[in-house]
Amino acid sequence: MVAKAFVMIETAVGKTKEVVAALKRQEGVQSVNTVTGPYDIIAIIERETLSDIGDLVTSKIHTVNGVSRTVTCLTI
Repeated sequence: MVAKAFVMIETAVGKTKEVVAALKRQEGVQSVNTVTGPYDIIAIIERETLSDIGDLVTSKIHTVNGVSRTVTCLTI
């Protein structure tokens, strides 16, 4: 079974488009949507394990220039 998560992302002012473009290039990112409300972007990610989800978020999403904060919600 594949692990899936929704990642809500806050970006620095003026960086949303750049962050969206960077996320779309990441393996494991299934969709990236710009949204209104307290977050700027919601990304849906899928990997083989929950550990792989954590690795993707911490090493590939957190390091994108312009990402200020994330909240990751794992599906059950």
